[in-house]
Amino acid sequence: MFQTYFTGTAPARAVASSWLKKLGPGLITGAADDDPSGIATYSQAGAQFGLHMLWTILFTYPLMVGIQVVSAQIGRVSGKGLAGNIREHFPAWLVRTVVALLLVANTINIAADVSAMGEAASLIVGGSSRWYAAVFGVISLLLQVFIPYTRYVRFLKWLTLALLAYVAAVFTLNVPWLQVARATFIPHLEWSPVYITTIVAVFGTTISPYLFFWQASQEVEELEACPKSHALREAPEQARAHFHRIKVDTAIGMGFSNLVAFFIILTTAVTLHLHGITAIETSAQAAAALRPLAGEFAFILFSAGIIGTGMLAVPVLAGSAAYAVAGAMAWEKGLEKTASQARGFYGIIAVSTIVGIVLGFTPIDPIKALYWSAVINGVISVPIMVVMMVMAGRSAIMGPFVIGRRLRLLGWGATAAMAMAVLAMFVTMAV
Repeated sequence: MFQTYFTGTAPARAVASSWLKKLGPGLITGAADDDPSGIATYSQAGAQFGLHMLWTILFTYPLMVGIQVVSAQIGRVSGKGLAGNIREHFPAWLVRTVVALLLVANTINIAADVSAMGEAASLIVGGSSRWYAAVFGVISLLLQVFIPYTRYVRFLKWLTLALLAYVAAVFTLNVPWLQVARATFIPHLEWSPVYITTIVAVFGTTISPYLFFWQASQEVEELEACPKSHALREAPEQARAHFHRIKVDTAIGMGFSNLVAFFIILTTAVTLHLHGITAIETSAQAAAALRPLAGEFAFILFSAGIIGTGMLAVPVLAGSAAYAVAGAMAWEKGLEKTASQARGFYGIIAVSTIVGIVLGFTPIDPIKALYWSAVINGVISVPIMVVMMVMAGRSAIMGPFVIGRRLRLLGWGATAAMAMAVLAMFVTMAV
């Protein structure tokens, strides 16, 4: 048995291949959640409140899994993305409002992400951070336009490994693990505007609208890429296998995402917060602050992770916006299609990416809008999640595959938790 495993013989390779094939939309979606914008939000949380924000990551995990499984099942069962389903079954003003907010939020996130990647590269090798940002943005755009989805998705899967840099960084530090365990399992609450707003920002980063749209659309892409696959309403015999794959893929992907978020908060808590550095605005600033405190190796890991996760997240941000707009407008869409076959779809990808790059060359500082972008994501998540849960329970959309009781409880639980966090934020601001 041990020889078979270590020599890489057929049975071991078959098992590894089988597991790898189960990982796709969920893994990439989860990893893209830890983009440079997310890294900045988690770094702010750790630097400002130390270990007191660790519980939020444990709390959001089951909720995140639940709502992402709902979005994935809507895509696989109906054969359409979220925007397409909203367009067909809800008032026109709703889909237009949702898509417009998503497009604006994603473009701001792209601007912040490419800027953070540029700053990270400048920290490591020197040079102009703005031009590095432009290069990263253009490379991401070209990859999306000229590489078919079935090949591009393999590239994205490998990029998820960049997130391991944040796990490795923690083990270069002295960590009070007993205090970490206590802070993780016993929530610390403060009734203050800054603390509540930070919770909403963390929630808005982990449970974010663009993730819903992306994972649903990727299920449709996977379906269209395989001639033998069909929307589950048309091929119910395939349901059991795909529902199992979606659950495994999403549970692992969101677990990976939240694990990395946990380690980012932990890293900044035991370094920056411990040394009184509480004002962090960007992920690159967090990396720079780590250098004298945690050493060169931790600094390089943190900085390199920003670049790797940015290359993973920018296409997800641009792509999810394009899927949403194209679905709302009933345009041809899909990364498997060529630019000439889906001009509007690729046009949105190009515009959102280019505008994000250009913002880095203007007096407008997209990084300063980053924190509030996460808060806005938290706010607009609530109505989108309500619509998703209503869709998932409608037989007109899901046929015989309306979601079951357990998934319904998780999905509505995530929606309620987000709504309460947002309401608490507005109440503390008004006091």
